[in-house]
Amino acid sequence: MAKVTVPAIVEGGKATAGPPIGPTLAPLGVNIGQVVADINKKTAAFAGIKVPVKIIVDKATKAYEIEVGSPATGELIKKELGIEKGRKGGAEDPKTVGDLPLDTAIKIAKMKRGGSLSKSLKDGVKEVLGSCVSLGITCGKKDAREMIKEVAEGKHDSSLAS
Repeated sequence: MAKVTVPAIVEGGKATAGPPIGPTLAPLGVNIGQVVADINKKTAAFAGIKVPVKIIVDKATKAYEIEVGSPATGELIKKELGIEKGRKGGAEDPKTVGDLPLDTAIKIAKMKRGGSLSKSLKDGVKEVLGSCVSLGITCGKKDAREMIKEVAEGKHDSSLAS
């Protein structure tokens, strides 16, 4: 029972039979149109966000299953703020492109619980805030690094308890 796993990153609800999915699946003999339709159905909730997917195909039976991963933290932050991209110059660029409220950072950390390496919600929030640093996004009108320090010191434990 040989299975092949095809990884891809697609925009939620907008996968196509073009590269990388179509050309990779064609030699496996599966119905590419049906696979794409199933991917779009499973990723529709992530419209406008790039989502990792795995298409697992049984070469013998042509049966397939689709696993949808968790979107990147940066993608979730940009979606929440309604922006297309972070700043161009990385963490050294002084330009701020948005401000993420702490409660939204907590919401994103909760969404990432299964796909994150963090052991606690507090660590997950610090992970989200770390992404804010590189994207040029402040948190609560403060530099995200400052907010990371506050979260680590326990200044926002009451917000994290809910």
